[in-house]
Amino acid sequence: MNPEIKSYFPILKQEINGHPLVYLDSAATSQKPTPVIEALKEYYGSDNSNVHRGVHTLGNRATEKYEGAREKVQQFINANSTQEIVFLRGTTTAINLVAQSYGRANVEEGDEIVITYMEHHSNIIPWQQLAKERGAVLKYIELEEDGTISLENVRAAITDRTKIVSMVYVSNVLGTMNPVKEVAKIAHEHGAVMVVDGAQAAPHLKIDVQDLDCDFFAFSGHKMVGPTGIGVLYGKKQLLEAMEPVEFGGEMIDFVGLYDSTWKELPWKFEGGTPIIAGAVGLAAAIDFLEEIGLDAIEKHEHHMAAIAMDKMSAIEGLEIYGPEDPAKRAGIVTFNLKEVHPHDVATVLDMSGIAVRAGHHCAQPLMKWLNVTATARASFYLYNDESDIDRLVEGLRSAKEYFSDVF
Repeated sequence: MNPEIKSYFPILKQEINGHPLVYLDSAATSQKPTPVIEALKEYYGSDNSNVHRGVHTLGNRATEKYEGAREKVQQFINANSTQEIVFLRGTTTAINLVAQSYGRANVEEGDEIVITYMEHHSNIIPWQQLAKERGAVLKYIELEEDGTISLENVRAAITDRTKIVSMVYVSNVLGTMNPVKEVAKIAHEHGAVMVVDGAQAAPHLKIDVQDLDCDFFAFSGHKMVGPTGIGVLYGKKQLLEAMEPVEFGGEMIDFVGLYDSTWKELPWKFEGGTPIIAGAVGLAAAIDFLEEIGLDAIEKHEHHMAAIAMDKMSAIEGLEIYGPEDPAKRAGIVTFNLKEVHPHDVATVLDMSGIAVRAGHHCAQPLMKWLNVTATARASFYLYNDESDIDRLVEGLRSAKEYFSDVF
């Protein structure tokens, strides 16, 4: 990866606690490059207006940028049509929309919803609530010892009573890259729809929803060098057309009478109220930035970073790494624990050296239970990280180990 990439991220130029910042928490949220920051400044400074309604110049400019962003997202994930691209607040909102609209209309008592133990809470709780409401059965696909899933276990879990299969493409804890294309095929053989949580995949892998043949795909802008508060739900057109909106108000209506109303066509019937205009503008700039670098190059860089990190971290006695041992089977995420040291303490000591990692259950408590831990520390790499960041991390971990050895 070009070493100059880091220079596009102004936040990385600062010092934390007297040390140059090493940011290893991109799985939580990514940092923003100058082109994205400038795109937001330009929109607010020159084009700020509501969209679709006005006929004045600013309104037209804002509408062009907003709908232009939709076209860019369509091309980014290779959807068939812009009608299949719904702008929402993020992955969480997108999955909830599928559960509340498609799920309520299609899941009945005794039907099955199938997920995995490695899901983020945002891909567990909506299905828990739907199952309770509809009297459905929530099932989990068993994991292999290394935190991967086998297609044999997928086939064992999915039956003719299964209506929805929902799975993370890339685990936010283990970094596991799941075979969602193959799982979608199995789901369709049983008449079920396939929902993909792509929050950790869209920033790092080339996404082709037509090739995956998933029915729904959700992702967030803030994890892919875009702004917070903007996300995308892709859905196959025929499914979205049959779904009812779950949020009502301005923008999403066609006609409102005293006692009844009708909705706009796709995708606007799902975008009630003033939409996330600036967020969409920033997301479009983020896509431009990522595509100029190349998603294939980003994926290759992250596999390289994960391999080096796992190799160097494994040399630290008492450090346990979770997830697939083969770096080719994981994204740039390395989750670990230091023996007899709470991950929050590890993260605090690393922060004193200017190294930012995540510590906690990572919104994945069922997976923590499966791992037989209460929490872990996580280093997540992105396009702006390099080998020197790994060396700083390893040095920091050795210092943390020595510090707590002396304390205890």
